[in-house]
Amino acid sequence: MGYVVRAVRAGEWERLKELRLAALADPVAGVAFHETYEGAVDQPDAFWQRRAAGGSALTFVGEAADGSWGGMAVVVVEGDADIPQTQVVGVYVRPEQRGTGLAREVCEAAIGWSWDLAEPVVERVRLWVHEENVRAEAFYRALGFVATGLTLADPKNPGAVDREMALTRA
Repeated sequence: MGYVVRAVRAGEWERLKELRLAALADPVAGVAFHETYEGAVDQPDAFWQRRAAGGSALTFVGEAADGSWGGMAVVVVEGDADIPQTQVVGVYVRPEQRGTGLAREVCEAAIGWSWDLAEPVVERVRLWVHEENVRAEAFYRALGFVATGLTLADPKNPGAVDREMALTRA
């Protein structure tokens, strides 16, 4: 199935909420996201409206010909970083769309948007991957990301770590 990959529009906050809650309800959510379903489901409409509106964070979705959204990736401008960078977060593809190339498409859109920013001129795109999320780590390596050696404790499980991976501007 072909997808058009595009940025979410502000008025699409209810669709964004549905897709994000589907991601957080997925069995792999525990090693894929820091946010929990329980923490997100009760957020007020204004929370979802802000997420859809963009600003320093932009959500890219893969939209099928029938209008359904098969997956997403969010990219956040990190204004307080030592070097100008963005961070890819919230990557999710519905189970029935996995293996179709959609994850690559939405991630490449997020990365491309990062490189196209005029201000700040982004020097690298980074992300965090849970140490147990081997499939995701392999996927990000295939996109060109490399491990930086930096780790952080998983806020949901202090005994586990997330590993930073980065893609540097060529």
